This record gives sequence, C-alpha cells and structure tokens, in this order.
Amino acid sequence: MKFGLFGGAKSSGTGPAGDSLGYQKYIDYVLHAEALGFHGVFVVEHHFTGVGQVSASLNLLSYLAGRTTRIRLGTAVVVLPWHNPALLAEQVATLDLVSNGRFDFGVGKGYRPTEFAGFQLPIEQATERFDETMAFLKKAWSTDGRFSHQGRHWKFEDVVIEPRPTQRPHPPLWMGAGSFESIRRAAQGGYNLLLDQIAPVDLIIERVQAYKAECQRVGRSVKPHQVGVARALQIVMSEEERAKALQVRMQVLKNIGGLARGPGAERYQNIGSHSDPNLASEESALLGTPDEIMARLKKLEAGGVDYVLLVDPSGSKDSLSLFAREIMPLFPDAAPVPDFSRAPSHAQAVSG
Repeated sequence: MKFGLFGGAKSSGTGPAGDSLGYQKYIDYVLHAEALGFHGVFVVEHHFTGVGQVSASLNLLSYLAGRTTRIRLGTAVVVLPWHNPALLAEQVATLDLVSNGRFDFGVGKGYRPTEFAGFQLPIEQATERFDETMAFLKKAWSTDGRFSHQGRHWKFEDVVIEPRPTQRPHPPLWMGAGSFESIRRAAQGGYNLLLDQIAPVDLIIERVQAYKAECQRVGRSVKPHQVGVARALQIVMSEEERAKALQVRMQVLKNIGGLARGPGAERYQNIGSHSDPNLASEESALLGTPDEIMARLKKLEAGGVDYVLLVDPSGSKDSLSLFAREIMPLFPDAAPVPDFSRAPSHAQAVSG
C-alpha cells in the first residue's frame, strides 16, 4: 500500500472547513509529505466558489514540480469542457516535462451547474465536450508532425503540439467516479480510478472490485496503485479529541454533502439534520487512534485497496509525521520513513 494526499490550497481566509489550506502553508505541507516518503498528491480544480478553492491546478503543480524531486503530482480533476484543448495539451505536456514524468492527469466532465453557468457553457454538453477534448488530446500527443481537427466545438488547422510529454504516449489518465456505471466506463476507457472520501469501507471495496473485474473483462491489465481512494485523516489520542474530531467531520460532510454522488448519495443531502450519525463516524474516515486507523487500513488492503489519499481537515504536519512514523511502516509497500525531524521547512527551503 502507498499513501498520498488529496485536496488543495485555499486563497481566502474564509470558507468551509475541509481539505483546503493557504497556498504557502499547503506548499510547505506537500514538501513535508515528500520528505516523509508519501507517494503522490492530487489537487482539485474549482471555479467561482467564493471560498478560495484551487482554480489553476496546473499552475500550482508546476510550481510544486520545481520544489520537489520525487512525489507524483496529480489533478483531481481538470474539467475538460472548460479548457481549450490545444492549450491544455501544451500545458499538460510542459508540466510532465518539467516534473521529469511525475504528472498524473486526472480529468472529468464537470458536475457543478454554477461553474458551467459562469463559463456560459450548457451543462448538457458536458459529455460531448469531454469526449471531443479527450480525443484531441490523445491525437495531439501521439501525432508526429502537424495535424488538423474539425470537431463540433473546436477547430484547429495545421497545428503541432509542443513539447511532447515525458511519459509516452501521455501521462497516466485518472477519472473520478462514484456510480458503478461510471466506474465501468473508466475501466473501459483506460483510466485509473479516483474514489471519494465519503463512501463507507464496504462500498469502496465493492467499487474497487467492480473496476478490476471490468478491466479484466475488456482485456486490460490491472496494475498496482491504479485506484486511489481518498480518506479523511483525523488522529485522536483521547475521547475528548475524538468528540471534537467527529464534530469537524460532521461539518466537513455538511459542506460537501451536496456534492456526493453515487449509491447512497441521498443520505448526504440533509446532513445538517444529523439524522445519520454513521456518516461522521470512523466507518468512512481514518478517524481514531493509530491502532484503529491501522485496522481500518488493513480492511481496505484486504479488499484490494493499495493507494490511499489522505485528506486532513486540519492540515497538520504533526499528524502527517505521526501517520508516517506509526502507521506507514506497517504496510510493506510504503516507502521507508526518513528522519522527518530533518525535513526542511518552507522558509529553510527558500533561503537554502
């Protein structure tokens, strides 16, 4: 099992509790994670939220590419209908190049009506725009020399996409999915899979099994770390800390509940009523003592999960260090933990 991060930075000082931190604090957090041996980071992309969520994920990751040397850098996700496909092909290839082939390209078709309205794009065109853009990207990265594209939404004449990505024919493609139909489509389309932080463990395991079964059905090999599962991380050492952590978890779910999709999503629409306390329990989060978290990870591992992406609502480097020291060594695929006390701070890295 490998471990990574999921979430992003926040540019404003207000907004919902969750997976967002100030930009500089978040950069420092990622640098600390790399020093601790974490495998990768996936950054979100959202627009027009008013709460400062990351909007230019490729820019942020390009900066991180220059500040890191080993950790993989991913998007979760770039919404293809909003982007000019030629510019996006160049930006992705450039990021893959400057990161020395460490980029993971997570893509999606979008689902927030306010974002489509802001871009003045009909949400009903999301699927066809996604398909056209993805077809263009694959052609752009695989074509030698110039080519033209005459699509319904985009037209390009006699273009050549430069530079070429380091990973050939392109960076690994990842797709977020919740319903079993979308999970099967991800497997059929050659995508790796990103799963949410909300679903209970048993449902996560069922989704992973469905994805792997569909890969095998269409003749696609299943490789390690092909599925990333986001899980909230809240380490507690006392019952008082547990009670506070559950309150934070409930607030996070209240803020993101309206975005939940897939089986059982209706349970999250009225989370403010606290009608289902299990939603904030340890069942769907790595919330508890190190021993409790280890047991939950072992259950995920037994169900075929081998890549867990941590979402810490506090953004605590101390919690990250504790996880690396107490939990990561218990999983044989995790990287050996270096002396995290010697991990450079952001200020030290800048001055050094």
